[in-house]
Amino acid sequence: MTAQIILASASPRRQELLDQIKVAYRVNPVDLDETPLPNETPLDYVQRLAAEKSAACLAQLGDSLPVLAADTAVVLGELIMGKPKDREDALAMLRQLSGKMHRVYSAISLRGREHGQAVSITEVTFRALTECEIAAYWQSGEPVDKAGSYAIQGMGGVFVESISGSFSGVVGLPLFETADLLSRQGIEFFK
Repeated sequence: MTAQIILASASPRRQELLDQIKVAYRVNPVDLDETPLPNETPLDYVQRLAAEKSAACLAQLGDSLPVLAADTAVVLGELIMGKPKDREDALAMLRQLSGKMHRVYSAISLRGREHGQAVSITEVTFRALTECEIAAYWQSGEPVDKAGSYAIQGMGGVFVESISGSFSGVVGLPLFETADLLSRQGIEFFK
């Protein structure tokens, strides 16, 4: 199938979500510094990173295909939780999320004939976690490369008491917003 877009991400989860809606893509990840700027809000943070990723990919390739980039952050209060640095960082994040509601911000940026952006904000509530569960979850390997140290679509789903918003946004690519941006640029899905 001929590619319709370039995905500026190596995330297998984002690829699976695009496959789910039958959008043909080529993968060209970009590597950027993802450190939040001083006093940057979580919303500004994910929007900036998604926009910078799509711009960097487009500049790198100079391709005629539209470029789709995304960024997802787990946010507790105003604390942005990225991917854990190590075991202790992951355990600390999971302890902080235990028994609380947090938000997952997923921003997307599509650069083609024009630049479009969208954001999904989802509220996720964790049940109280035990130390044994947290340690066992780390041992599974799943938290290693996940924002907030969990995967809702994997074993981490057992921690989720409730969700209000976009499940696919928590996974890393909000499909409603993605489909809307794609259709505005004449890119078909389900084909």
